[in-house]
Order: sequence, then C-alpha cells, then structure tokens
Amino acid sequence: MEQVARPAARPGQVVVDIERVGICGTDVEFFTGEMQYLHEGHATFPIRLGHEWCGTVRLVGSGVDPGLVGQRTTGDTMLGCGRCHRCRRGRHHVCPNRYEVGIRGGWPGALAEQLLMPVDSLRLLPDAVDDTAGAMVEPGGNALRAVQGAQLHPGEKVLVLGPGTIGLLVALFARAAGGEVSLLGETARSLDFARSLGFQRAYPRSELPHERFDVVIDCSNAAELPALALDLVEPAGRVVYIGLAGSPSRIDTRTLTLKDVTAVGILGASPGLVGAIEQYASGAVDPRPLVAATIALEELPGVLAGSRPTGAGPGPKIQVNPRL
Repeated sequence: MEQVARPAARPGQVVVDIERVGICGTDVEFFTGEMQYLHEGHATFPIRLGHEWCGTVRLVGSGVDPGLVGQRTTGDTMLGCGRCHRCRRGRHHVCPNRYEVGIRGGWPGALAEQLLMPVDSLRLLPDAVDDTAGAMVEPGGNALRAVQGAQLHPGEKVLVLGPGTIGLLVALFARAAGGEVSLLGETARSLDFARSLGFQRAYPRSELPHERFDVVIDCSNAAELPALALDLVEPAGRVVYIGLAGSPSRIDTRTLTLKDVTAVGILGASPGLVGAIEQYASGAVDPRPLVAATIALEELPGVLAGSRPTGAGPGPKIQVNPRL
C-alpha cells in the first residue's frame, strides 16, 4: 500500500468515493503474475487492481451534471475509445483500444479510497441495491449475459460447470429465468454452499446424473471442461463459455457440428449491467449471500495469496472496504 495523489476530474469525468470492491480471480492472477494480459503487453506492473465496485460520486468535471454529486453508482469496466467501428456499433467491450478499469491499459482500479471514471460509464444504483450488492453488479452483469446468451426458456435443464462466484450467479439468474438448474463442482464445501442457496442438484463429477442438458454454461477455469460441456449438452442445445483456463482448452468441432450445437463466448459485463441492477433491485436475484467477508485494504495481500479472513462465511466472494 502507498499514498497516491487524489484523482482530478477532467471534462466528462467524475471522482467516486469507493465504498466496496470485490476481489476477482483476475485480481489473483495479476498478484501471481499469471494474468494473460501481462504476457500480451496489455497490462504492466505496477497496477492498481479493482473492477467490481460501488461508491458515491464526490466530484464532477466540466460538462458533467453537478446533480450527480452524492449519487450512488457502480460502473462499466470496459472503456472503449468511442471512435472505432465496434464502439460505434455499441460493442465497446471489445474495442481493440479499450481500457479495462484496474485490468488493461493502465486505468487505475477501485482498490483505493477514490476512483476516476468517465461519466458515460456510470450505472446509478437505486436504494434497493445496497453496497454489498452494488459491488456485485459487475460479476452479475457477466453472469446475466451468460444466461441471456444461452437463450434459456422456462423449464429447460441447465448445467452450470463451476460453483464459484460467476457460476453461482449464473445459477441464480438461470433459476430466476425459469431454468431447472444443476451444478457440477469439485469440493464438498462449494457444493454444500450451492445447496444452501437452494440448488439441491449440485454434484461432484462422479455423481453427475447420466443425462443431457438443454443448456451447459462453463464458468470454470479447468481446461478440460469446455469439451465436457459439449459432451453433456443435448443435440441442438446451447453451450456458453464464460470461464477461462490458465492453459488452452480444446473442443472437437466435429461434435459441435454433428450435434448442431450453438456455442457462445462471453467477455465482460457491459451489456448486462443494467439488467443485473434491475434484478437485484426487484429481489429476483440476491447476490449478497455469496459475500463471505468484508475486509480492510491492509488485509488484502493475504487474501490475494490465497488465505481466507478469520470469521469468513462460506461464500466464495471477498469484498474490501477501503475506508475501514
């Protein structure tokens, strides 16, 4: 930790007082040096992490409505250039020149008392979404996009691979959409926690029922599971890939073709942020049970190194309050 200069809002920007920040697997990969962006030149050390956040607008730059001061907000991680053909088509989350807050291009993240953001990237939070849920909007937007990408219909059988934060959020959004949800995991602790959320069909690999699923959503970081997803999906079903392994994953495109399967890849929460906020606010999905503990910045190195805070609950997510 170090003291840094307070951010100054330029035209079109705001300064946010940070209230909560979620720790993501991406942050851990930066801490260990495994993150692919480091090897591709999209990110370098030093880097200020933190892309799952919420806070309150404190300062605004010129051209920004001063009425935003005091508003609770979260924000889009993906900051496109606004000029390329992808941005002009509403696909700024895949802009080749994008910043990713706390991840790519050197834009400082939210693991600090304050964060600088473009005003157009803010997503205001209603009172029904508290700080804990507010910092879960970004992973929720990813999860919601995965469910939307599956084109899920009520009553369809859904298998979620990997009951981590994204997998559990996918399961919650899929259940809210009327899906019959099963989960595949490795550890008894993660499977027991999934069952505590009402997902009784939570299995280790050895106990997975011999059946096919209309939709399989891979939220894992295991290199072999993308191929398993393709094996377990019904012919003419849908497979969604949102998890990323540390080594290349391989699927047999002959299986993909001969089963007439639709495969979808998901990068980023951008198009799903508003929908996640709406479902949190309505109570259709409650992400807060996934948060095991809220810690101070001083406790963060241990968490990034793999330890769990004393007294942490069973959920997979750790959040930071930089003001503790």
